[in-house]
Amino acid sequence: QVQLVESGGGLVQPGGSLTLSCVASGSILNIFAMGWYRQSPGKQRELVAIDKNDGRTNYGDSVLGRFTISRDNAKNTVYLQMNSLKPEDTGVYYCNAVTIVVMAEDNWGQGIQVTVSS
Repeated sequence: QVQLVESGGGLVQPGGSLTLSCVASGSILNIFAMGWYRQSPGKQRELVAIDKNDGRTNYGDSVLGRFTISRDNAKNTVYLQMNSLKPEDTGVYYCNAVTIVVMAEDNWGQGIQVTVSS
């Protein structure tokens, strides 16, 4: 299993920026991909961005061009740089790591609140 700890959330004004961090520990050698999901009030959890070991990244349509995902493998950390934030970006952001041993398995952090409001 992989343990994930998020940091960097908080309150930011519309148009502002915020960077989330997520540190992984445990069975990190089994990690195939790391990324971020979010759950806004009244909505299902959705993909924000994911970074795979083969270098491919995917972004949710609503954040494309505004958010950037990156990884520092030496620190076992994934980052999410969020720019031009909008009120609809408000939600709980969850760090995700996909591990593969026999089959793919999702590992989740506890989640961190991001609020975009004036």
